[in-house]
Amino acid sequence: MLSVPIGEAVEAGSADPAVEAAPVPESAPTIEPADAASARFVLTFTTGEVVTVHGTGLVGRRPLAEPGEAFDHLVQIVDRGLSVSKTHLEFGEHDGDLWVADRFSANGTVVRRPGEGGVRCEPGRRVLVPRGSRVEIGEQAFVVA
Repeated sequence: MLSVPIGEAVEAGSADPAVEAAPVPESAPTIEPADAASARFVLTFTTGEVVTVHGTGLVGRRPLAEPGEAFDHLVQIVDRGLSVSKTHLEFGEHDGDLWVADRFSANGTVVRRPGEGGVRCEPGRRVLVPRGSRVEIGEQAFVVA
């Protein structure tokens, strides 16, 4: 299981300050990535919600970004048993793959990759989640497609 540290929060859509972009001539054509569709993920929850996401987001009963944070999605799920924290986990993309990071939730996050056992996520650490994996959050879960 690959786990990489979460860096400082960067607002969605802002460039990485460590990387300078070369200037683009005004006459340069716009090029769309060939696999842009593969950067979208469908999260199917045990609660019945189905959400298509891209970029970054938070998942929870009532997810809320901290001051200075910005996300593309706030995914709210129903959990009458309150096993899912208000802001349970964060997700994002890296090189076309989805990652999740537990946000110090009360009941934790477990990633179950196809054909492998479950791995409990260390709070604050990103874990890559390939398509077909199941992510357990409290008594609820979602499958990534």
